[in-house]
Formats: sequence, structure tokens, C-alpha cells
Amino acid sequence: MSRPRIVVGVDESSESAAAARWAAREALCRDAPLHLVHAWAWSPCPPTGTPEAAGRRGRPARAVAFVAERLVEILPAGYATTGTVEGPATSALLKAAETAGMLVLGSRGLGAVAGVLVGSVAAAVTARASCPVVLVKEDAGGAGHAADSHDVVLGLDLGDPCDEVIDFAFEAARTHRARLHVVSAWPRPGPLTVGPGEIALTDESQQAREWDGFQDAVLRTWRDKYPGVDVCRTLTQGRPQTALPAAASEAGLVVVGRRRRHEPYIGPRTGPVAHAALHHVLCPVAVVPHD
Repeated sequence: MSRPRIVVGVDESSESAAAARWAAREALCRDAPLHLVHAWAWSPCPPTGTPEAAGRRGRPARAVAFVAERLVEILPAGYATTGTVEGPATSALLKAAETAGMLVLGSRGLGAVAGVLVGSVAAAVTARASCPVVLVKEDAGGAGHAADSHDVVLGLDLGDPCDEVIDFAFEAARTHRARLHVVSAWPRPGPLTVGPGEIALTDESQQAREWDGFQDAVLRTWRDKYPGVDVCRTLTQGRPQTALPAAASEAGLVVVGRRRRHEPYIGPRTGPVAHAALHHVLCPVAVVPHD
């Protein structure tokens, strides 16, 4: 196995168990090594060498070993490696992401506060990780791998079509022999907005044809690179954060982009489209960072 490893953050939650099952199947599909990691910390810290300290240090190792044992029906014995890290979970997972091809986390979805995941660790890691992060809800970790029987849906931003995001989606579709459904939305023109070639100055039907041609042109190189991937396209006028969840109702995996933030970190923000996917889509969601 020479591919970059898949890392899954585990704890004692049902969402974490679902994420581990999804990651195990993904590792087999990609012929990639799987590493399960559990981060832990406490305060105050008992004195080193005391029974209490030994007991607390043993609990994380037992937790990650328990998750690994539950994967025996999916993975060959010894396929997955495990580890524990003492310290803040966010920092530990971000560090693990630096050498991972993919980081998988359990997710309970979004809370009522816009832009904040129920689970501050998942929120912070998704917003800052250097590799793609896949968030898996509890219902998505069942008996089969969803992407093997359903579309991979790509939310393609025509205003900023990024290679990293498109390549991840095509590779996922190729790996699972799934159809790739590309979804884009073109904005309603306003007095201060124009599209490519100032198409906002033309009538609506002409704008639709122009945007359709632009979407097709963006994908042409990728279709040549992945000739075995069946691609279908959806293009709607309006907000992408509305169009994407509507198209993803039967998806096995949704892929969206997240711009890397080079300014000082001030909060777990992933952008409106990724936020909408995480809030409204039931299947696993891959958030791919790009410049």
C-alpha cells in the first residue's frame, strides 16, 4: 500500500464508530493504509506513576482498540494501525492531517448557530485541515459503502473552479465506479454583477447557454483524464447552497471546496456552500481545501 494513509479520529460516540466503518471501506477501495487515532487530555493531571494516572492513560488505548476490533468484518487482521495522542484533540488531528491523504471524522450535523458544527473539534479541524476532511453522520456508516451504489455529487463553483476539488470528486467516482453528478449555480444578475464575457447583459436563456458552455469547458480536461467516469451535469440559476442539497438527496458522497485561510484564525468557518452541505446533506460530505 503506497497511497497516503487515511486517518480517522475516534472517540466513544456512535458517530465516531460510523466514521471508522466508512473510513475502513474507503481504505480498502483505495488500497490505502488506515490509521485510527484518539486524542485525550485531562485537568488536573494525576501524578505520573499513580494508579489513577495509569488508569486514565489506559482508557484511550482501550477505546481506540475497541473501535479497531469492531472493524474485523470489514478489514483483514492487522490492516489498521492505532494510536493515542495526549493533548487537545483539535491540535492532534490537525497534526495528523499534515501527512494524511484524507481525514475522516464523525459528525452530528450542524447546530442552530450558523456556521458552527455540533462538536467544536470537528468544526475547527474541518476549517483548518491541510488535507480533505470527510464528515460522516451516524446513519452513513451502515452495512454498505454508499458511494458504491449512488452518485458522487460535486459542488462546482464556476466562479472559482479549483483543480483540487474537481480531482478529488473524479477520483472518488472512479474509485467507486459511480456516476459523477456535477452541480453548479449561476448568479442572478444585478446592477453591479456580470458573468463571463458580460453575459449578464444578455437575456436569461442566453445566459444559461453561456454558463452551460463554461461548465462543460471546465470539465472537459477532467473527462479526458478520467475517461471511465460517467458525468452528468446540473446547472441552475440562484444560490449554490440551495442547489447542492437538492441535488444530493440520493448521493453517496458530496464533495465541496473550502478556501484555505491565511489570515489569523478567528473561528470555524468553512464557507456558505460547505455549511449548507454539512447542514442539509445526510450522506458523507468531503470538504477539500484549496488556495
